[in-house]
Amino acid sequence: MTRRRRIGLHEEHGQAAVEFALVAPILIALLLAIVQAGVAFNHYLAVTDAARAAARQAVEARVGGVTVADIQQAAQNAAGGLDLNGRVTVADPSDPTFTHGGSTVTVTVVYPYSISLLGLPISSGDLQSTMTDRLE
Repeated sequence: MTRRRRIGLHEEHGQAAVEFALVAPILIALLLAIVQAGVAFNHYLAVTDAARAAARQAVEARVGGVTVADIQQAAQNAAGGLDLNGRVTVADPSDPTFTHGGSTVTVTVVYPYSISLLGLPISSGDLQSTMTDRLE
């Protein structure tokens, strides 16, 4: 005589696998969101450093005859691999306030970003940093 085993509702085989299957997508999405936030923060730091370097270059423009293209190139060099072509705004050196001692120069760097999770866009906008230095 063979004995049949009844599968009851109280069996716990596979319970951990089912719980993991329910929780894993949430944990993976959270991990990917943390990584995306880290990338966005890294880009923000690069944009801030680029604006700082460009403002410093602009301050030296009064003494060294540096052009706007040189200032934009200084921002690009400090950007850490971000493409800032056409995204750096600086006062025109021919502007009288730019070359006058005691005035200030403002450099603005704008970089577009978008955060996506599993290919779906979540957020997009611009990372912007503005630095103002005094011309002496």
